[in-house]
Amino acid sequence: MNYNEQIKQAEIFSKAWEHRGNEKSDTQSFWLAFLRNVFGVSNPEEYIQFEKRVKVDGNTKFIDAYIPHTLVLIEQKDYGKDLLKEILQSDRTNLTPYQQAKRYSDNLKRSEKPNWIIICNFKEFYIYDMERPNNEPTHIELKNLVKNIYLFNFLISETNQQLKLETVLSIRAGELVGDIYNKFHKAYQASNLDEEVILSNLNKLCVRLVFCLYAEDSGIFGIKNLFHDYLNRFEPRDMRRALMDLFRVLNTPNNQRDPFIDEDLTKFPYTNGGLFEEDIIIPQITDEIKEMLLEHASNDFDWSDISPTIFGATFESTLNPVTRRSGGMHYTSIENIHKVIDPLFLNDLKDELKEIKTLKQQNAIEKRVLAYQNKLSTLKFLDPACGSGNFLTETYLSLRKLENEAIDFMRKGQPDILMLDEENSPIKVSISQFYGIEINDFAVSVGKTALWIAESQMMKETSDILGVELDFLPLTTNANIIEGNALRIDWNDVVTSDQLNYIMGNPPFVGYSLQTKEQKKDILSIYTDQKGKPYKTAGKVDYVAGWYFKAAQFMQNSNVKTAFVSTNSITQGEQVAAVWKPLYERFNIHIDFAYKTFIWDSEATLKAHVHCVIIGISIVANMRKHYLYTLSESIEVKSINPYLLDAPIIFVESRNKPISDVPEMIKGSSPVDGGNLLLSEEEKNYIIEIEPLAQKYIKRFLGAKEYLHNKPRWCLWLEGISPVELAKLPIIRQRILNTKKFRLASSKAATRKYAEYPTRFMEMRQPNSEYILVPRHSSENRKYIPFGFISSDVICGDANSMIPNATFYHFGILISNVHMLWVQTVCGRIKSDYRYSNDIVYNNFPWPFLTNEQQTKIERTTQSILDARSLYPNSSLADLYDPLLMPIELRKAHEANDKAVMQAYGFKTSMTEGEILAELFKMYEKLVDFK
Repeated sequence: MNYNEQIKQAEIFSKAWEHRGNEKSDTQSFWLAFLRNVFGVSNPEEYIQFEKRVKVDGNTKFIDAYIPHTLVLIEQKDYGKDLLKEILQSDRTNLTPYQQAKRYSDNLKRSEKPNWIIICNFKEFYIYDMERPNNEPTHIELKNLVKNIYLFNFLISETNQQLKLETVLSIRAGELVGDIYNKFHKAYQASNLDEEVILSNLNKLCVRLVFCLYAEDSGIFGIKNLFHDYLNRFEPRDMRRALMDLFRVLNTPNNQRDPFIDEDLTKFPYTNGGLFEEDIIIPQITDEIKEMLLEHASNDFDWSDISPTIFGATFESTLNPVTRRSGGMHYTSIENIHKVIDPLFLNDLKDELKEIKTLKQQNAIEKRVLAYQNKLSTLKFLDPACGSGNFLTETYLSLRKLENEAIDFMRKGQPDILMLDEENSPIKVSISQFYGIEINDFAVSVGKTALWIAESQMMKETSDILGVELDFLPLTTNANIIEGNALRIDWNDVVTSDQLNYIMGNPPFVGYSLQTKEQKKDILSIYTDQKGKPYKTAGKVDYVAGWYFKAAQFMQNSNVKTAFVSTNSITQGEQVAAVWKPLYERFNIHIDFAYKTFIWDSEATLKAHVHCVIIGISIVANMRKHYLYTLSESIEVKSINPYLLDAPIIFVESRNKPISDVPEMIKGSSPVDGGNLLLSEEEKNYIIEIEPLAQKYIKRFLGAKEYLHNKPRWCLWLEGISPVELAKLPIIRQRILNTKKFRLASSKAATRKYAEYPTRFMEMRQPNSEYILVPRHSSENRKYIPFGFISSDVICGDANSMIPNATFYHFGILISNVHMLWVQTVCGRIKSDYRYSNDIVYNNFPWPFLTNEQQTKIERTTQSILDARSLYPNSSLADLYDPLLMPIELRKAHEANDKAVMQAYGFKTSMTEGEILAELFKMYEKLVDFK
């Protein structure tokens, strides 16, 4: 059932049950009709249970209705009965309907306990989310069912949480905009206009139509359905001219309008703000467009309660998804926006208002509130990658809510107050305090529109507090959002650093290997030293790093503070030094707060699924406490380094040799063969069957996948083969010929050169002795990377690294919790999985200085780990190191090894991970200084 059908059915249902309903006789028909007609459940009689039995204190009770599929419990009462009032029960206790339902819930089996409880009296519903039982319930009246229908999606969806009304409406609004966009785009294409011209005009038209739809529903136009009724007079062929006339009137002050214009047009107020200033091309309107615009977008939908923050993102999602992905644009949820703005500034502003509200004397209250408003009105904000403006919009809404709360507090002490002073409006916070830079012209228009909608909504809230009407039109303020490439323009041309207070946002997420040529040029033009020469590592940083560099430059000699959402890769591996070292050494920045890695989703139609961090930086001395946040807690720390640890500011940089006295780690061998030197199990068996002499030249081959999952794979290892022997192996010869052809066809000169040696792997590093194999990529879910000892007869592929001549002692240290903490902190990542490297991880790892006794103990614990593995010869390492499947013998062996390694480092078992890492960084710093 689509949205429009559901809306119509909800309207029919609410009218059918208006002013009636008996608990005993009507409960079943009410809920069966609700599920069948409104939600399209084909067999509701099988979907919902009535009079479900439950034992309460030994007595059998009956639940009015219960949906087992989605775990919903319903307590039904007669029409109009007070749902918040206590009712005398059969056991002589007094319980509200909710308390009655909750008692039933408490006595159900764990698997049957409801996620939701609905209390209903046919006239209204109270919905309780049992994951948040202490929260206020959602209250919905039957007469408002059409407007709130999405709030009941949990009845039929196991995963769909109950959404806030404004979120639901905003997502639906985005869908409507997409429909408007697509249908008008089709109409434009009937012309011979260039696509660039079409898109430019289409973007402007969509923004204007959305503003008009919102303005008529929210009361900005003064008359309900004014826009709808005006256009409804015209046949589709005349609507194009009608829109052109309307846009011209909206841009003309009343005293300058043509005295003979259509009477209906005189009812529209002057808008200003530049929204309707430019003449645009409008295509011919079809019957389909008229129905979509006036029925679906106007009649069937109320735009007044949308969230401008979410709506901006869903509006922008009408852009081509390919364009959005290539630009790295992701749309932050309101919750995640507050992870940035709350610790950056909003928490402090809330605390200040909380302190003001402790005042008792009215004179002091008025003075402090006015000063507080003035402070709010002087703050200026920049989002230099603002997209649809959701950071700016949510920040504006947050400041205006604080302002309204302050006005309301003062008004309660002096009800007659209207203006906070004689000259100015009671509203001091303005959207003109907000600045943005955005590369996409459509997003610029959307961002400005979202801010206007936010301004309208907050003005209505102020009007309600003061009990007076405040005029929203004509638009007198404007958001300072400009179109441009933020990495190429001077931010001081948008707003100067001495005027600005805060920079915030979520710049594009584009890894260095995925950047376009233009994006790479952007980064190389920014990450330059004092002589203007790009840093050596500038080509290996994520695109988001450019915004940190520009912000650090901009903040020089100012009090500006910055916080960005970023991909977590800039706090891991080689990028840490590449991104952050110039910022510390040249600009003297420091990190004020940070959110450690979390999986982040957005409000966009195509949701991003990105591993993110949030980092707040500044240059001015920070007297506030430093906090490291996770999704579940905040930890006060002394300082925060670029690895997002409470540890010294140290950069672990790439090095060719180990910093400690240990064997070197080398990469595995790489065939570069087009698959001709590598063999599956079937290929290996076939070759040996046809050419038995080939067997001695076929060896076991291990990539990371084969090693971890015990997958059989083989390779042709033709070292020492004579021409006579090779002549007897035509299948092998053909594979060698294919390898040569593959290399000759390469665009790389080095590969073409190795076509002269087609019997050999292009990169051969196989040791002559046993080695420790280290898979370069491993799941973050494993507590330990499962290193292993491998015979020299087994060929190690380049998806792994090797440590030849390593001992049990080296193995024990590397597979310990101490080393794994180092890995988790400094290694690179693929999404969130470990990407082990010799130059960053292994070569920089600080090994302990230990006694012979400690070394012997570690060698014994290593043997125990290997012995425990051998108890399960049919299990792969991936199985053995699965957190859920790990055998108890192996777990205990690792615990003993961890303890032995901790003792070798002199670490107490009571130390936290943060304390261990801090000590490792200190050891590293000493080793670097010694070197």
